[in-house]
Amino acid sequence: MVIGAGITGIYQTYLLARNGLKVRGIEAAPDVGGTWYWNRYPGCRLDTESYAYGYFALVGLMSDWSWSERFAGQPEMLRYVRHAADRMDVRRHYSFSTKVVAAVYSDERTMWDVTLDDGRVLTCRFLISASGPLSASRLPDFEGINDFEGQSFHSSDWPTDEQGQATGYDFTGKRVGVIGTGATGVQIIPIAAQTAEQLFVFQRSPNWCTPLGNTPISEEEMGHLRARALTILEYVKSTDTAFPYHRDPRKGIDVPKEERDALFESLYDQPGYGIWLSGFRDLLLNKQSNDFLAEFIADKIRARVKNPAVAEKLIPKDHPFGGKRVPMETNYYETYNKESVHLVDIKENPIQRINAKGIETAEGFHELDVIIFATGFDAVTGALDRIDIRGSGGLRLKDCWSDGPTTFLGLQSRGFPNFFTLVGPHNGSTFCNVGVCGGLQAEWVARMIAYMTDHGLTFSQPLAEAEEAWTEEIYRDFSRTLLAEANAWWVKVTEKPDGSIVRRTLVHVGGGPAYRKRCEEVAYGGYEGFELA
Repeated sequence: MVIGAGITGIYQTYLLARNGLKVRGIEAAPDVGGTWYWNRYPGCRLDTESYAYGYFALVGLMSDWSWSERFAGQPEMLRYVRHAADRMDVRRHYSFSTKVVAAVYSDERTMWDVTLDDGRVLTCRFLISASGPLSASRLPDFEGINDFEGQSFHSSDWPTDEQGQATGYDFTGKRVGVIGTGATGVQIIPIAAQTAEQLFVFQRSPNWCTPLGNTPISEEEMGHLRARALTILEYVKSTDTAFPYHRDPRKGIDVPKEERDALFESLYDQPGYGIWLSGFRDLLLNKQSNDFLAEFIADKIRARVKNPAVAEKLIPKDHPFGGKRVPMETNYYETYNKESVHLVDIKENPIQRINAKGIETAEGFHELDVIIFATGFDAVTGALDRIDIRGSGGLRLKDCWSDGPTTFLGLQSRGFPNFFTLVGPHNGSTFCNVGVCGGLQAEWVARMIAYMTDHGLTFSQPLAEAEEAWTEEIYRDFSRTLLAEANAWWVKVTEKPDGSIVRRTLVHVGGGPAYRKRCEEVAYGGYEGFELA
């Protein structure tokens, strides 16, 4: 059974069915798409180059597909996933508009009993989660959040019409509040500002944002990209994050200022994540090198925002550049030059409550007609936490992972036999271009299940020592980077009953090639590190 019908889930379902296995997929939405089905807010689009994200096209499943933009918008992405589902003929395997509420492993039968929200209980040998790293939306716990009489919604629950098309992009004559300035907020805010009578941006922590640089893709360029599809795939597989960039081999601390700034300037003007992923190799390892780039970006913000006080509030002070995923923006900073746009710093001026007419802060009241919660997700483990998953002997997954996940290869956790987590905690797909890395991981899992089927094996879980060593390596590698200094979505922060704080990374930062090499070594050794029976 596969939970989820996003890009990774439908590909996993396709591969297993192609191998002759009986597969059932479960999806909460009425159709395929995953994040591209749910997130229909204005400005929603890829921050990965379309051609590098499009794994189905790169491997020939959709060799005739044409992208219209360098960074495809949500409507185009949803068309892409639906077309891929048609090509793979996977819908027939799915139950749509259905949620998994519980999954309990039977030691006696070595099977999973999966309870759905319609009351059905299905049984499967292998349970595979493809629920997505950013699918469990999170609302803040502000007092009075349900008292607001205007329109309010989370960004992933944008209003739609009867045909499922997003509505309400026109805010003419309305006072709009957007809470959150992460990647989603940064995409919504410039578009909302185009029509809103007044726009209030409630910011807790600013992010380092850099230009997306989106452009149309001509037919000629698309033909060139299509002809090089396999070359593109092999290249992105060779990079740490499966983006079409490679790092400058030099250390920033060894390069004269004039050369550093020249590189930064060239990267800032290039489309996409080059400024983050093509910079000096010590960007996330050396604080001084990171400060060089951070100050360069800060100066760009100061140059683009006319009000110096507002500009300073938009410059992060609590994390290094790249310590969180860098939001890609289009005219984001220029938006704050509009008289109708107001930045409310809720770290200095906290939200006290929401009432029927708007938002009360410590310094005053903001009357609103619409509130948009761009407040993010319970990342990576959040969707799994919302399912009652019980393994061998009734072990609860949420309890086992309360201080942070423990896995082997980020794919299985001891005590939960035959349960695979795609694009989950500690595997090589989560801190990566999911379009490519999720597909590669689905292929590996399909091969492991085929191996087990061919050898009459019905039980798989990590050896205790393999899981312990992998988990320790994950935490150790992460702690050596500047990523450990930021509370990004890929860090789980837990407050213990004694008041102590536990911070655990949810991602593998060793790079995609190293991760896949390790997985292939495990497979070559007869799935060494797994207990098979």
